[in-house]
Amino acid sequence: MEHIYPIFDTLVQRPEKETLLQQHGIVIWMVGLSGSGKSTLARSLEQNLHAEGYKTMLLDGDNLRTGINNNLGFSEEDRTENMRRAAETSKLFASAGMVTICSLISPTASIRQMAKEIIGEADYYEVYVNCPIEVCEQRDVKGLYAKARAGEIKYFTGIDSPFEGPEHPSLELRTDLEDIQESQQKLLQAIIPRISYL
Repeated sequence: MEHIYPIFDTLVQRPEKETLLQQHGIVIWMVGLSGSGKSTLARSLEQNLHAEGYKTMLLDGDNLRTGINNNLGFSEEDRTENMRRAAETSKLFASAGMVTICSLISPTASIRQMAKEIIGEADYYEVYVNCPIEVCEQRDVKGLYAKARAGEIKYFTGIDSPFEGPEHPSLELRTDLEDIQESQQKLLQAIIPRISYL
């Protein structure tokens, strides 16, 4: 772009930041339907990593929509922009050496591919929180699925907006088949080796 002069090469570089933090930056991109357990697992992962001394940042879809993405709706274009901003934000945190956890529905393969390309394959760790929509509806404490089926919420993922489950995630957690503690342990055990500095 004209009149834009990035100064990336003059900044403190990522290896220096990771040395200071004694950890490796990563983006843990948690994918799944509403009610699948993404937010629960993301929160527990952050709490467990924090207890182990790791520096983390949790970016939750609903939280992002109250701030940086509060001008976006749920059309296909707005969903794509929502993911783009989340990915760019995650990339910034990872480049600062932070363990960044993103809890976002990320409904289509193309949206997830865009996020992966923005973040970079080496830093992108995709976790599919897999749970059938029938079970997600049974867990729906917010009543969102019922509202969507009644036509009160438009573009709701899994009802009138598509959801394409990842075919080759880095990690798949079946929250309908295992209890939350088992999923939490599997997630923690998968992440620790990737962020450990020594």
